[in-house]
Amino acid sequence: MLLNSRNIHILKKEGKEILLVGTAHVSKDSAREVKELIEQEKPDSVCVELCPARYSSINNRNKWKNMDIITIIKQKKAPLLLVNLILSSFQKRLARQLGINPGQEMIQAISSAKEINAHLVLADRDIQVTFTRVWKKLSLWGKMRILFMLIFSMFSKEKISEEEIERLKSEDILTAALSELARSFPRLKNTLIDERDQYLTEK
Repeated sequence: MLLNSRNIHILKKEGKEILLVGTAHVSKDSAREVKELIEQEKPDSVCVELCPARYSSINNRNKWKNMDIITIIKQKKAPLLLVNLILSSFQKRLARQLGINPGQEMIQAISSAKEINAHLVLADRDIQVTFTRVWKKLSLWGKMRILFMLIFSMFSKEKISEEEIERLKSEDILTAALSELARSFPRLKNTLIDERDQYLTEK
């Protein structure tokens, strides 16, 4: 029975039962387990670690290709575009190396929620809010340094390390990317990691 899986934790609060599913973001088994659990338990709500902007990107992968740069700047979505380009580049490298696109369990959760007409909860803080707050805290040198790091990662052909792959078994791509950024800029850890964790908990 799925509920006996060590990846599933049951919480009870205010008369509600909450099933927390621990997933490996580079595992096909996780997507299958998510599908089977939702079909078996038929929950009222399904919560995923996505913000509305990232959810929109998943549903329309050509969204950024179809927008011109002037429109993006006018709508103040440049940080979001940059994040999507970085994540897209990382996903392509993983797909080449491992033959799997990470985050399939979240895509499966969205699909399964729709199939049973469950309420889909987007629990993550808007990534644009996070990056806007980070940008304001950076010095000019810090901004130049972070832009160089981001652009380099977009065009890097290097293989993804075993350490990074292991981290992706317990973190999604965005969390892994933010953690890496926090290690390079320790004073931004509160904005990059702690505030986001608090938001997810309260959501």
